[in-house]
Amino acid sequence: MRRTLSLIGALLLAHVLLLTVRPSGATVADTSDGLDVGIVFDVGGRGDKSFNDGAYLGGERAGKELGARVTYIEPGEGSDREAGLRLLAAEGMDLVIGVGFIFTDDVLALAKEYPNVRFANVDMSVPLDSLGQPLPLPTNLRALKFREEQGSFLVGALAALVGKSKKIGFVGGMDISLIHKFEAGYRAGVNHVCPDCTVIANYAGVTPEAFRNPGRGKEMALAMYNQGVNVIFHASGSTGLGVFEAARTTGRLAIGVDADQYGEAPGFILTSMVKGIDASVLAAVKSVKEGSFTGGVQQFGLAEKGVGYIYDRNNRTLIPDRVRATLDSLSADIIAGRITVPATREGDK
Repeated sequence: MRRTLSLIGALLLAHVLLLTVRPSGATVADTSDGLDVGIVFDVGGRGDKSFNDGAYLGGERAGKELGARVTYIEPGEGSDREAGLRLLAAEGMDLVIGVGFIFTDDVLALAKEYPNVRFANVDMSVPLDSLGQPLPLPTNLRALKFREEQGSFLVGALAALVGKSKKIGFVGGMDISLIHKFEAGYRAGVNHVCPDCTVIANYAGVTPEAFRNPGRGKEMALAMYNQGVNVIFHASGSTGLGVFEAARTTGRLAIGVDADQYGEAPGFILTSMVKGIDASVLAAVKSVKEGSFTGGVQQFGLAEKGVGYIYDRNNRTLIPDRVRATLDSLSADIIAGRITVPATREGDK
């Protein structure tokens, strides 16, 4: 019996040690009076060149600009996510951040269990009441939300204006409401500038694994390109790497997501719809440092420069000046409220 208990204890210790291993290159500030911040990554982890890397950049900025000591956890199986959050909360971190909507239930439960620890959740799926209105969050929990539909509207308009085809493609990861926001905004942008264009959309699956299946992404993209699509926008995590491979193979174009993904397929990335994930993480850390942290929902849209699209020396030859001017005008109309971008697909509740 004693040997069995010793073995169990050793296994638990090994598990904790594995959880606290930081990815190579992680920065921990050496200031003695800095904030302690913990970040637990989403499915796909570091190196996805997208969502998680944006959160990592935000942590790095918090270390350099605010003197925060940042601990990163990259979980393996799904159960490790809750264990990672719990470990950081038990250590008394000043702020614990879960990266991705998958953390929603865990951060809600832990925020109540650890009322003296502040939590933030990137892309949190805020619970709704029977009337569809957001329920109040604990005062120590902040949901970092983005108006993905607004940035997607702009790249949808871009795809229609330069695609030279009436068929436009969209590849989603997991078939859920969050990714529907990307599709809804994209469709609206396409239809705003090209009413007779058709958007062909497909999703990689209905589980979180849909965000890390490049093979499936390539398969879906090739099918779309073979149907006459010239531009595909993906919102699918590392599954999108397969979309890029399909673009290279066929000589067509793809649109990246969350971060500038041009480097994944130079010459074949029309643009990327970017989310300021790093800025949202930094803002949350800064509010803790300044003593202004509050619970609730914080939105980042075009007006807050929380979403947008890439236009630089790498892709400006693909985007004519007249098209750029049109996108600037559309952006101004959205910010001013003259254009309302849908955040749900037709038929979604």
